[in-house]
Amino acid sequence: MTDTSQRNNPAGGPSDKNLGKRGGGDPGTRGRTTIADGVVEKIAGMAARDVVGVHAMGSGLSRTFGAVRDRVPGGGKSVTRGVKAEVGESQAALDLEIVVDYGVSISDVARDVRENVVAAVERMTGLEVVEVNIAVSDVKLPDEEDDEDEPEQRVQ
Repeated sequence: MTDTSQRNNPAGGPSDKNLGKRGGGDPGTRGRTTIADGVVEKIAGMAARDVVGVHAMGSGLSRTFGAVRDRVPGGGKSVTRGVKAEVGESQAALDLEIVVDYGVSISDVARDVRENVVAAVERMTGLEVVEVNIAVSDVKLPDEEDDEDEPEQRVQ
């Protein structure tokens, strides 16, 4: 009669069920995934812009420089403007600077931005968002010109 350990292990030593598997364990758990700060900043920027009442992201100075950069061919809009992320192995912390539309409740907009950003970042990255700090740097009045609007063309 042949012992099971001898059949699985010709040397006759103790049997190890994981010997036949390469690397051992679930393939999805092998290795490490790192997520760059910029990736989290893009996700948070897009999520914050989706909230009703958020007019723009960033301070007046960064929006002015951004508007100039947007007009340069190939510059494109920066979705990370007004967003700073610190990403660790399993957690992220975010600082956002927003401009709100006049007439909206700033506390409601801030709460909605926080909820939207946390949900988007956690769903897409698997990171735990430990805090989202929001600084309201300006209020967009209805009669103010928009820094990010395209200037009227003089020639058609």
